[in-house]
Amino acid sequence: MPRSTVAPARLRRRKKVLKAAKGGYGARSRRFRAAADAVDHAKIFAYRDRKRKKRDFRRLWITRISAACRMRDVNYSQFMNGLKHAGAEINRKMLAELAISDAAAFDELVKTAQAAAKANAR
Repeated sequence: MPRSTVAPARLRRRKKVLKAAKGGYGARSRRFRAAADAVDHAKIFAYRDRKRKKRDFRRLWITRISAACRMRDVNYSQFMNGLKHAGAEINRKMLAELAISDAAAFDELVKTAQAAAKANAR
């Protein structure tokens, strides 16, 4: 019975790792061990940052909405509370987009939120 070797599998594995490490700096794109470490590290960052991206965008939208609210003499929490009581179901992504691109529509939302907040305070 012929002796089997690991060579074909090893070559495929190395080729796959070096392809993934392409574009890296120095030995990280040429030497297998350095490339394997770089690829493993990159996969860890990629997994973590796919989760992180959601947080980062929500934070950005809240910052934009808050800035737009401050320009209209209302703070973020009052605005969001007013929208909730008004029954407006618009997400933060769209609110941030309105704050940037359509100031008139955002003004109307602020008025709606303020009116709902006053009605709820009574």
